[in-house]
Amino acid sequence: MSQRTDYIILGSGLAGLSLAARMVKSGLLEHQTLLIVDKAPKQGNDRTWCFWEYGKGFFENCVYHQWPSLQFYSEGFEKDLDMYDYSYKMIRSGALYEYCYSILQGCKNVSFLYGEVSFHQSSRGNTEVRVNDELLDLDGALVFNSILTKEPEHRLSLKQHFKGWIIETTSPSFNPNKATLMDFRVDQTEGSTFVYVLPLTETTALVEYTLFTANLLQDHQYDAALRNYIQQYLGITLYEVKETEFGVIPMTAAEFEFYKNGMYHIGTAGGQTKGSSGYTFQFVQKQTKSIVNSLLHRQKLQQVPAAGSRFHFYDRVLLELLVNRTLEGREIFTRLFQQNKAHRVFKFLDNETDLLEDLGIISSLQIVPFAKAAMRVM
Repeated sequence: MSQRTDYIILGSGLAGLSLAARMVKSGLLEHQTLLIVDKAPKQGNDRTWCFWEYGKGFFENCVYHQWPSLQFYSEGFEKDLDMYDYSYKMIRSGALYEYCYSILQGCKNVSFLYGEVSFHQSSRGNTEVRVNDELLDLDGALVFNSILTKEPEHRLSLKQHFKGWIIETTSPSFNPNKATLMDFRVDQTEGSTFVYVLPLTETTALVEYTLFTANLLQDHQYDAALRNYIQQYLGITLYEVKETEFGVIPMTAAEFEFYKNGMYHIGTAGGQTKGSSGYTFQFVQKQTKSIVNSLLHRQKLQQVPAAGSRFHFYDRVLLELLVNRTLEGREIFTRLFQQNKAHRVFKFLDNETDLLEDLGIISSLQIVPFAKAAMRVM
């Protein structure tokens, strides 16, 4: 299959479309070509991305709702979080897909190839890509892969799995300016478990039941937990489930290579899902922005900054505690938000703090178990 091009993006999810849209908007593709390869075009609200952000971002006009105020709940503790200049934002995938395709379809140098994508190891050590079993010509192209074919194995691995309902009530029940970031008052038998509540109007909200555990639950268990939370903690008995979503995000201490076997790996396939929290959206935006900046300035892509090694170390320490249940997530995150201003925690979880700021956060946590965990993962 010969279709020569300057750039090839494999996968048109969040990372692939973010990179492609940034390429077009930057002017990079005025005289160069891009081919996007995937099984089918992305469409519809198949997922929701939530993230905190300082100021306005590249996808600001895709934001479905944002909250200037957040709450945190745990056993015997609750707090209105100090947001500073951060907002907590929600983007529904349908809006992002539509926005990206509108940008890409307006560029004559962008083309699409749809079919079943498979990867094979060549005799030269590079990765061959086939689409509908036909070999894709990669020669002369910079290839970016966002398709995670296999999760790397590591003893410090969990799954962040969640089921959410968008519910509608018969009377005003929510404050659409205030969301619940984490509510750990729910049962912790399975492992680190919390609920977040994102009100969209006075009568609608996304209620999401989330766990950091090794194994998934049966579907009826998520449903029972959601029903119980809505009744017990929100005090709502009359409501209608308007939409349902389910997802699984890998949380792992495994290291991902940016460049391997002839291609650059982006998104979750390139290690942009934070191992200790599962947050992905903003890390993808940082990576794709850096890639486009490097291409514009004709810099080597190997210079694209990766997460600092110390942040990867922090993730390993937290996963060590969670996997072995030395400390539960409820204990760790309660102490984190109890002892620190929220905007400093956000900056820390975004891998944007300096070493002195890190020490301030770390010293507020449970010193002995964290120190022992750190020794085990060094």
